[in-house]
Amino acid sequence: MGRNLQSGDRLRPVDLARGHGLSTQAIRNYEEAGILPAAGRTPHGYRTYTSLHAGALRAFLALVPGHGHRTATSIMRAVNQGAVDGAFRLIDESHAQLLEDRQTLQAVESALRDLEPTTAPEPGVGSEPAAVSGPGVGSEPAAVSGPGGTFIGPLADKLGIRPATLRKWERAGLMRPHRDPRTGYRVYDEADVRDARLAHQLRRGGYLLDQIAPLIAQVRAAGGLEPLEAALRDWHGRLSARGRAMLTGAAELEAYLRQHG
Repeated sequence: MGRNLQSGDRLRPVDLARGHGLSTQAIRNYEEAGILPAAGRTPHGYRTYTSLHAGALRAFLALVPGHGHRTATSIMRAVNQGAVDGAFRLIDESHAQLLEDRQTLQAVESALRDLEPTTAPEPGVGSEPAAVSGPGVGSEPAAVSGPGGTFIGPLADKLGIRPATLRKWERAGLMRPHRDPRTGYRVYDEADVRDARLAHQLRRGGYLLDQIAPLIAQVRAAGGLEPLEAALRDWHGRLSARGRAMLTGAAELEAYLRQHG
């Protein structure tokens, strides 16, 4: 809606919805969720909105691309409840997440620059794991490694993930640990550790397993950064778009705050 509406101007739900390609039900849903202030009512019980509601809607829709629907909802709800500091904290958390995502991207690029073609050791090179307590036959060691490679527990600990996640990644083709011929335990060589690190970073960057698998396959074959250049450019672009969207959202939220008083 235009910004020249006066605070006393009455808007029907359809008036508020039409300018943003929304349904009137969406407007009602936004009000019920606290994204919009409570509507006024006509003597017959029909909802009426004003330029304040139009400003709230603009702010919310501008916040969504940078912060996501859930966080944008929480921001608007906090503002409408008078908890402006809480809204600012949510915004700060989103900016912190964006910074962390940028650092993750830098870490991926750094890891890829350091990649060297690695020849996997012959099966059976891993030494027999030290005795460990725990479940019976068939369970894998949780905290030991041998000179021929790393076992699943230490690798999972190093990455800050669960061993079950590494098994899931293996099933998806992201890594190919060999098995110790005497124990059947998975042994992750240097190339597997590299692939696990890369998978972990890409997952943090929002990539799905079926997107990661072919990228890692290309890295295995090429041993360098080139196969991932397009993906990294896309990642940079998405982070830049989020940053700009946050600026747009901040401007609309500031305009709404001035209206809201």
